[in-house]
Amino acid sequence: MDSHTAAAAVRDRADDELLASARRALDIEARAVEALRPRLGPAFAAACRICLNCHGRVVVTGMGKSGHIAGKIAATLASTGTPAFFLHPAEAGHGDLGMITRQDAVLALSNSGETPELVLLLPHLKRLGVPLVVMSGRADSTLARAASVALDVAVPEEACPLNLAPTASTTATLAMGDALAVAVLEARGFTEQDFARSHPGGALGRRLLLHVRDLMRTGEAIPKVAPEATVSAGLLEMSRKGLGMTVVTDADHRILGVFTDGDLRRTLDRQIDVHTTPMRAVMNSPGKRIAPEALAGEAARLMEVHRITALPVADAEGRLVGALNVHDLMRAGVV
Repeated sequence: MDSHTAAAAVRDRADDELLASARRALDIEARAVEALRPRLGPAFAAACRICLNCHGRVVVTGMGKSGHIAGKIAATLASTGTPAFFLHPAEAGHGDLGMITRQDAVLALSNSGETPELVLLLPHLKRLGVPLVVMSGRADSTLARAASVALDVAVPEEACPLNLAPTASTTATLAMGDALAVAVLEARGFTEQDFARSHPGGALGRRLLLHVRDLMRTGEAIPKVAPEATVSAGLLEMSRKGLGMTVVTDADHRILGVFTDGDLRRTLDRQIDVHTTPMRAVMNSPGKRIAPEALAGEAARLMEVHRITALPVADAEGRLVGALNVHDLMRAGVV
């Protein structure tokens, strides 16, 4: 075996070992999450009710790696209809305890259940009389015994081969937090629209909060011709306005039909004289249209379902008030 072959063998062996370690870690964490299922019971339902009945905020706290998980759980709760924030327990004893009010509930995360910074909060929480939900790996810990509700997130081993670095334990705690947030949001009847209102900067927010009237082109930017106009005049209007279609309207601006790039191809296949044929003879009537108050996401759905790239916008009386195409939706981040 030459040196190149030997080096390749070592490299291949190292890759196999890396992949084996990764698979082992994923297997351990998957088992840790699966083990939570049989633990869901009255205690979990009670924790949900504490969140649902909270008239203030759910204050989520944890130290170290549990603190990172606590921050994520707080963010998930806040974005799904349960006002929540993360409180750093080390800062709590230096003034931040004032952030907790009698209207709040506290969710504390500690694998050992003995985290000193959290244990020090207990007398203050008792004085306020706020409900305390604890997620811990030890049911007999100080925090679990002091809790209004204790949720068991114990794991038999960490994914870390030294069984030291929080890995499977933090994954299990995060999964339990997600389960809590999902159960609570469903109990609240939380909708896509509610989610969008708390995520106005995201793609979902844009899809659900933007209306057609916010994106449509109006006035002179709308491609339109009369029914007696020739096809060549319609093509000129399509070219000028750049929407890939023109709308055929009567004298009162009511939509009679639509003529698109696809209709043009079919017209040419029929060898129709574009200089003498009127638009009424080739238009697609009545054609697809959408209302200005419709959500932009509905316009995207119509275009996708009917395989079209543009839509006229009509008011309740069928009058043309605007137009938009798929590029308008793309620029707005709707698709």
